[in-house]
Amino acid sequence: MDVDKLFRVPKLPVGVKRKLPDNPTPEMLKKMRPDPLDQMDLDGDSHSTALPKRRVTVEDETEDDQDSSFAPGGDADYFAEEDEEGRFYGGGLTSQQKEILTIFERAEGEGVQDEPEEIALPSIRRTLARFERAVNKNQDQRSKYPDDPAKFIDSEADLDSAIKSLLPLAQSPVLAYPEIIRSGALALLIGLLSHENVDIVIDAVELFNELTDEDVGNEGEDDAEETQATLKVLIEALVDHSILELLVDNLSRLNEAEESDRQGPIGVFENVLGFNPDLSEKLVSQTKIMNWLLERILWKVHDENPSANREELGKKDGVETYAKSLVGVILSMPDEAEFMENLFDALCSALSEPQIKSLFLASEGVDLMLLMMKEKLQSKSRSIKVLDYAMSGPAGSEVCSTFVEVLGLKTIFSAFMGLTHSLRPRRNKSVSAGTQATEDIPHILGIISSLFTNLPSDFNEYEKVDKLLEVREHVSNRLKQVDAEIEAQKKDLLVDGTFEPEHEDLWYLRRLDGGLFTLQTVDYVLAWIAMEDDGARSHLAKMLERKNLTLENIRDDVADLS
Repeated sequence: MDVDKLFRVPKLPVGVKRKLPDNPTPEMLKKMRPDPLDQMDLDGDSHSTALPKRRVTVEDETEDDQDSSFAPGGDADYFAEEDEEGRFYGGGLTSQQKEILTIFERAEGEGVQDEPEEIALPSIRRTLARFERAVNKNQDQRSKYPDDPAKFIDSEADLDSAIKSLLPLAQSPVLAYPEIIRSGALALLIGLLSHENVDIVIDAVELFNELTDEDVGNEGEDDAEETQATLKVLIEALVDHSILELLVDNLSRLNEAEESDRQGPIGVFENVLGFNPDLSEKLVSQTKIMNWLLERILWKVHDENPSANREELGKKDGVETYAKSLVGVILSMPDEAEFMENLFDALCSALSEPQIKSLFLASEGVDLMLLMMKEKLQSKSRSIKVLDYAMSGPAGSEVCSTFVEVLGLKTIFSAFMGLTHSLRPRRNKSVSAGTQATEDIPHILGIISSLFTNLPSDFNEYEKVDKLLEVREHVSNRLKQVDAEIEAQKKDLLVDGTFEPEHEDLWYLRRLDGGLFTLQTVDYVLAWIAMEDDGARSHLAKMLERKNLTLENIRDDVADLS
């Protein structure tokens, strides 16, 4: 047996070279990668001196040594992935194109401050540091190039982004607010209220509005008390830095036609005064907010003031302004129902002061209210309410006299007689009409009560006594239903063992809303009638007897009122 024949290597063809096409297919590339053969071990005589020859193979290249020119179109990702069947997928971009795209993506991401995933103290400090750098850079460039906006416009945009990046801090007031004060960022923010760019001022005002909102913090947090304490510290720091004065000074700079400009400072005032109402006196006494409100009252402003502010309103002829505004709104702005109600409510609040009632008389407010009632405008119900406030108390005696002199009794009793008809159940009765009648009755009865209290009585029309009794019956029936509901609720609480003394106060308030106050006012008027006129007393006793009642029932209700 010839061993040499067994290991003889066939001759390779001479002069034959395989060339790949310019764009080889994946199948061709796969065929060019045959598995290498391991070196064969020789089993023969040890005296053999012939060395084994190795088969010619094509070794696999590493990924680093692969020639990207084989990829179609020079795709940089062509050899990056390969599925189980040997197919290749690329991204369609060369290495150079991918590098250019990466540069653009980085450039677009610069300057954009993403909201932190988790608000922690280190991230808060970094955010405040970026804000401080943006403020200092903008101030520096504005001082260097005051007449060239192109030089500082980029820093202004960065400052705008930096201010808005502080908005998420309202989600964590316990951590963020002390750090805002400690780092000096609060002083920088308040300083921005004097910035030359109004847009920066609006950004700062919106941030203050967000930071002072009563609902700051994430929903569901258990540290509500700690949050409120932190909010108190922030508001006190804002007031110490004269934020109220700066906000009022900026009211003239803002465009009231824009909703954000108009509501921004007002929203901050609402948040601050809602947290601490005592600051309203400081707002009125140390700023020009009252003048600004009176100037805007002619179109759309509403304000409620404590005693000191009501007096300030009177000193600046605010009652006269309210009266003129009411005439203008009713005649030329009939669709502004909400604004009209705000004006009436503000006037009622101001009439709690005796000096405002005198100014109301001087402005012919009684004549104006009666005119609105006679014209049966949509302001009729509000006019009745204003008269009730103006005529109440000892300070309303002069108003009551003027009311009688201008023939207001006819107008008020006409309204009173009409309301009693509205209380009677009818098939086609309007729900809104019945609700309006229920709201007007307490104020009409309050007017009649004030007339009896503040003026000598001359009342001898028994028809109106019957109407008062009719109103009393209606209110009494409504109160009985409320008492029945309260009694049932009280029994359930006693059975469950959850009854508390505080429930009595809540039930009393519920009875007042359910008709107790109106019932006591009616009985107060009936008691005056019975005391002043013997004929009316006899007629009243007879009518009460038909309903199994006596004058003692009237007296008991009046005693409870006192």
